[in-house]
This record gives sequence, structure tokens and C-alpha cells, in this order.
Amino acid sequence: MSKITPDHLGRAAVVYVRQSTLAQVMGNLESQRRQYELAAAAKAAGFASVTVIDDDLGRSGSGSVERPGFERLVALVCSGGVGAVYCIEASRLARNGRDWHHLIDLCALTGAVVVDPDGVYDARVVNDRLLLGLKGTMSEYELSLMRQRGLISRNAKAQRGEFRFMLPPGFCWSETGKVEKDPDEHVQEAVKLVFTKFRELGSARQVFLWLRDADIKMPVVRRNVEVYKVIWKLPAYHTVIQILHNPLYAGAYAFGRNGQSTQVVDGRARKRNGCKRPREEWSAFLRDNHEGYISWQEFEENERLLLENAYMKKNCDRKSGRGGRALLTGLMRCGRCGRMVRVNYGTMKGNAHRYQCRGDEEGIGIGVCIGIGGVRVDRAVAVACLEAVSDRAVEAAIFAADQIERSNNDVIAAVERNLEAARYEASLAARRYESVDPAKRHVARELETRWNGALEHVAELEGRIEELRSAAAMRPRIDRGALLQLAQDLPAVWNAPSTDTRTKQRLIHVLIKEIILDLDEATNEAVLLVHWHGGRHTEIRVARVKTGRYPQDLAPTAVEALRKLAGHWPDKELAVSLNRMRCKTGDGETWTTVRVREMRERLGLPEYDPDKSDGKMISLGKAAQHLGICIGSAKTLVLRGVLPATQHMSGAQWLVPVEALTSDSVRIGVQKIIDRRPQHYEDYQYDKVVRLPGI
Repeated sequence: MSKITPDHLGRAAVVYVRQSTLAQVMGNLESQRRQYELAAAAKAAGFASVTVIDDDLGRSGSGSVERPGFERLVALVCSGGVGAVYCIEASRLARNGRDWHHLIDLCALTGAVVVDPDGVYDARVVNDRLLLGLKGTMSEYELSLMRQRGLISRNAKAQRGEFRFMLPPGFCWSETGKVEKDPDEHVQEAVKLVFTKFRELGSARQVFLWLRDADIKMPVVRRNVEVYKVIWKLPAYHTVIQILHNPLYAGAYAFGRNGQSTQVVDGRARKRNGCKRPREEWSAFLRDNHEGYISWQEFEENERLLLENAYMKKNCDRKSGRGGRALLTGLMRCGRCGRMVRVNYGTMKGNAHRYQCRGDEEGIGIGVCIGIGGVRVDRAVAVACLEAVSDRAVEAAIFAADQIERSNNDVIAAVERNLEAARYEASLAARRYESVDPAKRHVARELETRWNGALEHVAELEGRIEELRSAAAMRPRIDRGALLQLAQDLPAVWNAPSTDTRTKQRLIHVLIKEIILDLDEATNEAVLLVHWHGGRHTEIRVARVKTGRYPQDLAPTAVEALRKLAGHWPDKELAVSLNRMRCKTGDGETWTTVRVREMRERLGLPEYDPDKSDGKMISLGKAAQHLGICIGSAKTLVLRGVLPATQHMSGAQWLVPVEALTSDSVRIGVQKIIDRRPQHYEDYQYDKVVRLPGI
């Protein structure tokens, strides 16, 4: 008795076609033909309506990728309009138990049968359901087994250095299966140029910008299935990064540097490629496997320098300078908590910056640790560095002069290599044009156009080389005698306007490994323990500025201050002013409202009477509130002379005339402050109070 009943024939048949990879889609055409022939078999069985679903060609059935075709199949089965699902084998439908059993359950609910070349299976029959379950389990196990065998074999071959993969620009596989340098000198010189400029500039981004400014093209590998081709294009930032991070350029055979990670998204496993793996987890790593462009020691030094340049990774490690005003960026470590000291740049003064250890401020701990103003510290460390390198100043000056000439020669050499390749392309185009039959004008015209384009490219490169050589000849000749004389006065070179901060930071990073910062409260000094490269250590002490204290020569007594301020301000404001002046009570305590009232009554001083105020003068806080700015901005206007204000004595509250608030100068000054605010200023105002439970 046939399992395909008239009820099944009254519904539609669905033929599911799938192949796992694009290589199978392009190469395994026989499997495609067999799957598409199932449509004819369905019609021969008596189905009037046959639907072929081939949306999943090139998609794996492991469940790690989305399959719109399978989702469409499930939707059709759910609708109840499918009588039979045709597939060439169980692995075509799914290679994971979740999708397979879900489909079988739906077929059992709707009465649909599963048909393959081995027979017809009804999921409602116990024996057929058992057989379908075994087929799905075997399909899933088969995939895992094949993957496991393939990975073990691939890794074993890679550990011998024999597994072939796509090599980066500058390398190729030899006939004996070994990695060797690309025989194209143009490619070799381009790769060498990247490493040379990185050692010179110390930054991958600066190398990228230099290549862009010099208009130097870099080789890029393009691969399409079996086609391996090197093309030339202007460099991208990731191109430079990939060259600097790849250990193959240091002569090491490295495979499996990137791995996969699996995440659950919308209830389904999703794989993400390109995840960096630590070196000890690489599938294969063989040092000194082939000739490299740099040594392994240079590669590790480059990796260390790149890690220092990455400010968002490993915040507790030393970092490089990026051109800010602070000379010791990324070098200073807190001597109390061991964290790296951060730099806070001031906005009021052009040279104001501060080294601040934030400690455990972001967690639940001790909070902010220590800090010191940066100007004096930078000056002290710079003097120590200049003294350390004063004996080598002559060699540094000569090296700087030669470096400019080498940089210009590198650009000319790179363009000459491009010219050599362009001349070859032009000669090849000429030979193609000469070999064509002149009677075939439609072919000859195209080849002639290509020949003319190649000749124009050659002329363009020749003109550029002439421009570079002319510009080099027009530069003033360097007087080595004068340069040697200038090198004797290294501080003059250090302080010259043409010496940028990035150059100074790089010099300091070359000399200094780390600086430990601590504060000596007894002497009010900052203690800097400088760890030099080479193992030497130096202690530098920098005097701290006594900020936030009332000048000693102008410090009044509490009685003098109260006699001048009593009656003009409430007792609360008087207490604030006395504490700001660092005045103490007789027993050394700070002032409070009660203590001020007691002292004022003892001296017989009048109490503040708000009714006697004529209303012509208001406090600076009320003036700021009236102008719509903060009190700090209002004080800035006072110090700049924009907003008139007076004090009864230094350190006391400011009094602002009410009539001055509506003047044009004050209005313009307030508008400038408002214009400097962020675009979404309201988002920065945290006026709402979070109500705690029970309050």
C-alpha cells in the first residue's frame, strides 16, 4: 500500500534544494542536477503542484547561518498546504537536530510525508518517525565528524609548515611548497618601505598618512576562488596595520591567528569570524621558517610600540605620546595605587595641564588619588633628558639631517619602481597593437587607445620624478659645520618654535621607560622616580604651588575680617568667607554660622538686616542666576572686567550693581559664554533628584 494518499496528492509538493558552499554550487553540478530532478519525480507521483525552493544554495545547514529557504519551507508546511517534502537526503534539509526535529513535528501535525530516493516516510507512523530521527542524528554526527577530521588533518599539516593558505603581499608559494619572497622587486620594496617608515615615524597612522601624501600605491592581494592576483592601489589604514601585525613578515609561519566565536541571536547560534586569538592558541607557529623582511626582535618591538599607541587597550600599560601639550603622556604611574596617571588639559590657559591619578574613582574605593600641575614637572624632566643626551647631540643632529634626505630618496625610489612597471605595461601594449591585423579596425582602435593610455601614464610618472628631483635640488644645502655647532646647544633646538610636541614626546619615550609619581607632604614637593632605559634610576623633586590658600602677607585675623564684613552679609556667608581666608577660631576650628554669631555678638558688631539694603547691589551668585550662567562663568566676567563688581576685602563675597546686568558689554559677554555650550546643553543638566524607596 502506497504511503502517498489522494489527500497528499491533493496538496502541493515541495522540493528543497541546498548545497553548503559556493564552491559546491559552482563545482558540484551533478548534485544540483539530481536535486532539481526531484521535481519531475514529484510530478510522476501524481502531484499537480510542485514548488522548488533553492534559496539556500551556498548556505550551510549546520544552523549557524540564516536559511530563508528553510524558513519558507517551514511556513508552507505549517499552512497545511504541503502534502510531501522532497529532498535528496536528510543532510539537505538540516544538519542540526533542532531544525530537523522541528520540521518532522510539523509534518506529523499536518500529515505531510518526507520523500527521498530511499523511500517515503510518514512522521505519524512510529517506525517511520524513528527512522527519520536516526537519519537526522546521523546527518548531524556526519557533519561533526567530517569537520573534526578536517580540522585535525589541517592543523597537523600546518604544524609542519606545509598547509597552503593565501599569503599577504610580498610572499608566494614556491614549487616545493615553501614560503618565499615575491620575486617582484616592486612588491618587495613597497613592503620594506612600510617597515622603514614605521621605525622612523613610530605610528601606523603616520605611515598611512605619509604614503597618502606621497601618493605611493601599495600591493593588495585579490583572490576569487582559484584566481590569485596582486593589484596596486592607494593604501588604506587597515592595509598598513595588517602588514605591521603579520608575523609572516618576520620569517615565522603562523596559521590560525584568528578564530570564531558563537553567539545566540534570536534563539539561533551565530558564528562570528575574525576574532583575535592569543599566540599560545594559534594552530601553528614556526619561527625562522623562511626569509622575512624584518627580524623577530624588530617584530616584537613593533608590536610593543603598536600596543602603546592603542589607548583603548590595557589602560595600565605605558602609552605613547600623541602630540598633546603634556610631555609625559603615557609614562607616569601613581606611586600609591600603581595606576597610570591621566592628563587633564585646562581650557583657560594655553599651557595649563595637570597629571591626575583618578584611582578607584569609578568603583567603590578610595576615589581620586593624587595629582600635580604639569608645567613644572615637564620642565624638570625635559632638563634631565637634555642633560642625559647632551653627549650625543652631534650624532642626533647629523642623523636628523640625513633622515630628511633619506625620506626624499624613498619617495623617488618608489615612483621609479612605478615607472618601471608602467614602461613594461606600455611595451606590452605596443606589442599587442603591432601583432593585430590592421584590417581589424575595431580591434586595432581599442589596442591603440590602451597603448596611448599606457604612454600617458609613463609620461606622468616621468614628470613627477622630475618635480621631486627639482624640489630636492631647490632645497637649501645643509651646512654640516653650522649644524654641528647648533647641535652643541641642544636646548635651543628643543625650545625652537619649529620643534613640535610629538617629536619631544618621542625623544622622551626613547630615553625613559617609566616615571613613578608621589607627593611629599612634609616638604610640599612632587617626587619623580625616573626609570631610564638601560636600568638607571633618577629621583627628581619638583616644588608644588600652594594653591587655594590666602596670601600669607595679606592674611587678616578673624576679628579684622568680622569688623569689615559684619552687617554687610548674613552670618552664614561670613562663615564661608572666613573659611576661604583660612582664618581659624581660637581653638583652631573652622567657622560655622553659630560660631560667627557668637563672635559677632561678643564684639558688639551689628547683624545683617536685609530691610536696610537699597536693592542696588546683589551677590555674585544671584547675578549669575539672573544672567542664566553658572557662578564660575560670572566670576570670569568679573576678572576680565566685563561685569563690574566690588569686594569689601580680598576673599570676601562679590557685590554686583543691579543696573550693570543690563549693559551691552555684559550681554555680549554672556552670549559668548552661551555660544560655547554644547549643542544639547540640556542633556548635561542633572536637575532631577532620584527618589529612594521609603523617602
